[in-house]
Amino acid sequence: MRNRYNYKEQGTITHKVMCAVCFLIFSFLWLYEFQTDILTIAQHVLSQGVTHYNRTVGAILITIVLYILQRCIANFTKLSRRSYALTYFPSMLILAVVSDVNQDIDQHFSFGAWVWVFPFLLLIWGVCVWFARQAMSYSLDEGQYGTVFSARKFWLNLLQMTVMMLGVVLVGNTNAVFHYSTHMEVALMNDDVDEALRVGNRSLETNERLTMLRAYALSKKGKLADGLFGYPVKGTSETLLPMQLKPQLMPEDSIWKHLGARCAKTVNSEFYYERMERDTLGTSAMADYRLCGYLMNRDLNSFVRVLPRYYEVSDSVALPRHYKEALVLYQHLTAHPLIVYHDAVLAEDWNNLQQLKVKYSKEPERRYRIFDNYQKSYWYYYYYRN
Repeated sequence: MRNRYNYKEQGTITHKVMCAVCFLIFSFLWLYEFQTDILTIAQHVLSQGVTHYNRTVGAILITIVLYILQRCIANFTKLSRRSYALTYFPSMLILAVVSDVNQDIDQHFSFGAWVWVFPFLLLIWGVCVWFARQAMSYSLDEGQYGTVFSARKFWLNLLQMTVMMLGVVLVGNTNAVFHYSTHMEVALMNDDVDEALRVGNRSLETNERLTMLRAYALSKKGKLADGLFGYPVKGTSETLLPMQLKPQLMPEDSIWKHLGARCAKTVNSEFYYERMERDTLGTSAMADYRLCGYLMNRDLNSFVRVLPRYYEVSDSVALPRHYKEALVLYQHLTAHPLIVYHDAVLAEDWNNLQQLKVKYSKEPERRYRIFDNYQKSYWYYYYYRN
């Protein structure tokens, strides 16, 4: 009897410990590594900026609360053996709900389909628990067969835990661009501009908010006109200003202060820049914002018209990279250019670009070849970016 009891107890403890370790590690890492920034946004919005989410405290606290919930459910349902992992389902379900933050939460908060999905899944879980309890009454005492059946319980519970963890990952918000923008805002609020520029720097995915944040980060480093088109860019000149589209976490006044002053009402970018110049409120950063806005719009005529206000075109050393590229492009597209600019290095690069176009006449191979050599240039943006 003693040996039989020991076998049973050993098997039970083994799979219970395994389930606990899986849940605690997964929950903490999921919250700490993958969901920190969007939970920061969520708490900021829901608390109306009163409280701030702490990465470590939040991950630990949520994990502990969900584990306590599991322990209560385990004591109530008395599930064991092959169905013990089911006691983690409500905790995993709550973890999924917490992770499923909508990308426009700053505009409106809604539980969405969770209003009916959550109770429906709990109902199904309750039915499964009932059947598992009935099965326990008719199952054999697996402890008498030694560790073979203990191993079976172990793997069955591990399989259930794996399925639930995959469910959380699939349900949680894993949109790359949303994570990039939220992480950038957190980094910028911590004045870590280098980290903000590192986020998603190898990804081709972007949106207008991410473009706005990158422009601000580059401008703070004094590299807006040298590096903006080194990233994927989406939007127009209006995208750069927090007018219609605003940061979700970072105060929009950070951008307005960087440019000189905030506009009292929503206006178009050209009106804003002209008013700032008239009132002499604009900072040096505003000039690059305005010029890069023209380049985003592919409005080379306005770019060439305004450029001499802020830069000495003949000073090739001081002229930023993207402005040089835009001038070379402008001269090849215009029969009678207002500005004649020459740069030997860029002239050779331009000729190489034309040779690639001739050599690879069919898409998408031509686009791929040009992307491989000129993806960080304004030329590639002008011809190929949507």
